[in-house]
Amino acid sequence: MAEIAFGFRPVTRRVYDAPLLRGIDGDTVNIDQSVRMVSIDTPETHVGGSAPTAQATLDRCRQRLADGVYDAIEPGLRAHLLDRLTPDAAARHLSAGARAGQEFARMRAERLVVDPATGVGKVGIVVTGEVIEENGRLLAYVTPWLTAPLPAPDDPRRRTFNLQLVETGWAVLFPIYPSLPRDADLARAVHAAESAWENKLGAWAEFGADLLLGYEYRACIKLGAADRPNEAPVPPGARIDQAFRRVCIDVRTRTILGRFGYHQIEPPYRLWVWQDDLDDARKVLQLVEP
Repeated sequence: MAEIAFGFRPVTRRVYDAPLLRGIDGDTVNIDQSVRMVSIDTPETHVGGSAPTAQATLDRCRQRLADGVYDAIEPGLRAHLLDRLTPDAAARHLSAGARAGQEFARMRAERLVVDPATGVGKVGIVVTGEVIEENGRLLAYVTPWLTAPLPAPDDPRRRTFNLQLVETGWAVLFPIYPSLPRDADLARAVHAAESAWENKLGAWAEFGADLLLGYEYRACIKLGAADRPNEAPVPPGARIDQAFRRVCIDVRTRTILGRFGYHQIEPPYRLWVWQDDLDDARKVLQLVEP
């Protein structure tokens, strides 16, 4: 057998499972593929369990923050989270997640053209950045399917569902490098996020300005997780590393705020970089040290 050694190292990702719907021909199959709508984050609906179960976890997180267990977290962020870890924080967050789902369903019903034969509305999927994230979901922008001739770029019919959820306050802007939109689209998204935040639309209108955002809620669930019986307690540093895996950047000044500094700026201006990508992002985005 011939010895082959190119020394080429392809970029590979973790293998994930996907239901096989049907085979098309000898080299084509259809799979069931989940899509994570990129650059946005809505409240959760199931993470942490039911509202009482999740609240117990958030209460444990709050106690640990107050008791100094997580003093490695910057004091300003600890205070920021303590203000939001209210006795009803889980119920409000999970209810906001359910409402965001309802609003997205309403948007789809209003904007998608349904094929009368199949009863299915067709969407456009704009894949971006990393393509597949760690949970096996396709990273993409989702729009109603439009046929030629297309409306003008600034026509409301052209906006993605991602942007519409931000505009209406049912999603917070959550751009993560390298899966970033083009500059013009990012500027438009920041403007939409500013308006939703300043006017307290959507989730903030219904559930309060101190609502835990999706990424805050997930972090607090990790910080408040109970130790497993018959296993050694998880060290506080390990829980912190699980909860804060991204570095925040001020999108207006390109200033690096670090893992624990996002609370210093309002939600519309937060851009995120995975820690492993920070050196690359410094060069590509011309980031500034504080």
